[in-house]
Amino acid sequence: MNFLQRIGNALSRFMYGRNGVDKLGLTMLWAAILLNLINMFLRESQPAVYSVISLASGILMLWTLFRMFSRNLEKRRGENARFMEKVWWPVSRRIAGSRQQRMDKEHRYFTCPSCGAVCRVPRGKGRIVITCPRCGNEIHGKS
Repeated sequence: MNFLQRIGNALSRFMYGRNGVDKLGLTMLWAAILLNLINMFLRESQPAVYSVISLASGILMLWTLFRMFSRNLEKRRGENARFMEKVWWPVSRRIAGSRQQRMDKEHRYFTCPSCGAVCRVPRGKGRIVITCPRCGNEIHGKS
């Protein structure tokens, strides 16, 4: 067994029973990196804002490390599940939906101004009036 394999085994034994990296941890890590990048441009021009952003970035990094090495798996998994439900999945669905709409060349998508429902109609039908299936509001548009 070579040196790198021994180090890998030692790290595996150390991390056994700990939380490790999850979506919330990765998101907090990327947010801290982004804050540090922003801070690079604010050092000389705005020292007060620089110190506040630096403090926020440091707190995010410490909280991320705490969550990674925590042995309270139930609590960390609950935090991650709440993050996934409230933030990650709605954002990823919205991104995936807009990507799907851009790739769909056979349909046109209209958003209801009153309730926000997305209505899909075939392209090439001219001027149409769409009745929202959720609230009954009329949407005028050209497909």
